[in-house]
Amino acid sequence: MRHLKVISGIAWSFSIFSRAIALAWLAALPGGALAASLKPETRAAFERYVQLTDQRNAAELSANHKFLWIDSLDPLARQNAYQSLDAGALEISQRETLNEGKPISCPNGLIHHWIGLIFVRGVTLDEVLHTLQDYNHHAVYYGPDVQQSRIESRDGAHFRVFMRFRRTEVITVVIDTVNDIQYFRDSPDRARSRSSAIRVNEVENPGARNEREDPAGQDDGFLWGMETWWRMEEKNGGVYIQSEVVSLTRDIPSGLGWLVGPFVNSIPKESLTFTLQATRRAVLSAKLSGEIAAAGEQVSPD
Repeated sequence: MRHLKVISGIAWSFSIFSRAIALAWLAALPGGALAASLKPETRAAFERYVQLTDQRNAAELSANHKFLWIDSLDPLARQNAYQSLDAGALEISQRETLNEGKPISCPNGLIHHWIGLIFVRGVTLDEVLHTLQDYNHHAVYYGPDVQQSRIESRDGAHFRVFMRFRRTEVITVVIDTVNDIQYFRDSPDRARSRSSAIRVNEVENPGARNEREDPAGQDDGFLWGMETWWRMEEKNGGVYIQSEVVSLTRDIPSGLGWLVGPFVNSIPKESLTFTLQATRRAVLSAKLSGEIAAAGEQVSPD
């Protein structure tokens, strides 16, 4: 058994190393070998995918049951999922939206679709919403993935938010986004939000004097679109936080799918996992800070 573990570890390390070499090789090629262009047919396929995903979400919400995705599982699987969440684990699953039962083709692009769920014990829905809407501090809550974040405008539950994302996987990618976000409070114990990245620009030479944004869709294609659906439900002594993300990237260079594909496809899952775990930490930290501040006020002299 020990030898088997060693062999498995070597195989895994070699796999990661091989993908890293492939990405580094691509990045080093002259003449903008990674450069891609967001084509109209790619954008149209993504928009259709998002439209159908919106319709599915609307149908689920109008039915007023199965608010969390694990509620649609069979009884035993649902029970196991709730027990796992109660123990602090993350439930995450890859999804696919179909068009009349058939996959949606996305020429020259890749659509990534993941849904995740986490449980935060001992907090309220209001506390979760306060943290999620505190966009001016998201670079603290979600760093280093989020480098900058600020509210550009707010009208009640409608936000316009700038975020700069940074991701390092052999090569470092920095992307500026402007996000349109709308929150909905369906009941005292349920809330949700819908977020769209209405502007996505890859950043060249970030932090340097000659920093500049590439024109949208005329870059390396690491992110061309991102749509997010959040749902939150307070029950069982805490809050369940669910995030569903659909993103669009360029396709994988011809002939390198077997090598780079698993590496590229793992990033959306890792990003969602990080986001949910960071959300739990941020909510609990904010609650603790509030409790400490309240305790300090109680013992302060008049």
